[in-house]
Amino acid sequence: MHGEDFAADPHQLYDRLRAHGPAGPVELAPGVEAELVVEHETALRVLQNTTLFARDSRRWTALNEGRIALDSPVLPMMAYRPNCLFTDGAVHLRLRKAVTDSLDRLDISRIRRDVEPIADYLIDQFSERGRADLLNDYAKLLPLLLFNKIFGCPAGIGDRLTSTMSAIFDGKDAMRANEEMTACLMELITLKRREPGDDVTSWLIQHPAGLNDEELKDQLVMLMGAGVEPERNLIGNALLLLLSGEDSGRGAGLLIEEALDHVLWNDPPIANYATHFPLQDVELKGVPVAAGTPVVISFAGANSDPALNDARQARSKGAHLAWGAGPHACPAKSPAQVIAITAIEKILNALPDLVLEVPEKDLQWRPGPFHRALVSLPVRFSPTPATRVAASLQAMNTRPRAAAAESGQVPVAGQVRTPRQEPKKKGFWSSFLDVFRL
Repeated sequence: MHGEDFAADPHQLYDRLRAHGPAGPVELAPGVEAELVVEHETALRVLQNTTLFARDSRRWTALNEGRIALDSPVLPMMAYRPNCLFTDGAVHLRLRKAVTDSLDRLDISRIRRDVEPIADYLIDQFSERGRADLLNDYAKLLPLLLFNKIFGCPAGIGDRLTSTMSAIFDGKDAMRANEEMTACLMELITLKRREPGDDVTSWLIQHPAGLNDEELKDQLVMLMGAGVEPERNLIGNALLLLLSGEDSGRGAGLLIEEALDHVLWNDPPIANYATHFPLQDVELKGVPVAAGTPVVISFAGANSDPALNDARQARSKGAHLAWGAGPHACPAKSPAQVIAITAIEKILNALPDLVLEVPEKDLQWRPGPFHRALVSLPVRFSPTPATRVAASLQAMNTRPRAAAAESGQVPVAGQVRTPRQEPKKKGFWSSFLDVFRL
């Protein structure tokens, strides 16, 4: 599941496994074996049965016996952390309540209000070029910057967090990036204990569950991991569908909400995950699985189960497993959809003649066992002036450009420059903060 063949056509593997049973053996990364569940009914059984299946990866036999390399690229996604994803029972309930209560304070209007200026800022970076990579220039960066905003990150921490999270998701020196991400989040927690704000980090700190610093850090890691990568892929995969045009017979005439639903059924952003560990030797409809073996749920495989043909054709939102199921189901389903809808609306309205730069068949999918992710999404369009940030500033009643010019700082796309001085190299987050004076 880590090769280019799987990335290009994952359903070939799902169909092959399903022909022999509800689950089958796979290799997630070199030397990392697991059972992949591809049948919908069996996937639900595993997701909902906390008596037989645990999420705590400290039960992973091969890892405990030293048979998994400590630099394996899948370890950051599978190794135990004391967060909602890898805990069970009362511990899970305590941590999940802190997370869900904090997320519930992010009302939908606030989320949209936070997404819109970030989208304007990113579109201004490439709108005058007439060409862009909508994945790496837009869909990848928008959720990263949004999470900096809702976590209350100052400039320096936000820049570092953006770059380290990108490195982790792209598999670039994941161990070092993981260490840097941990350091960033610990700095943020220390800052927010001292200076709380109107943000998720502060709300988690203030929650009656009384999370310690290690627990706080790992809930933030979980929120970043469960939010940024899936959101990027949801936006990117839906944009691909909407831009595929009449030739493919899929994208023509779809509403944004319909495109998102199509993606959640057919190309879910996190295609395979929700790793469980049997507490004892079990059988999945005749398929034996030893205790402590990783049992990975294929959301994409389960969604394509022939038993769901009627539900899939009717696009029944309650049937697909893209949001998971059971006690670990995604707690941010509504915010995730609002973020994607707003991001897609902004780019399509700003650049209404967007077209794919290459034929759809030539697009590449990023290798990896867990995600369904494009490598890039190159598009072309009629160049337009980079004036969206200025419009956003006026709408937000912030200081206009004229006042900024009088103070000696003139915002331009991506930077705030001081006349007659070379600008310091900044990351996207600090540049965004400079422009919007946040």
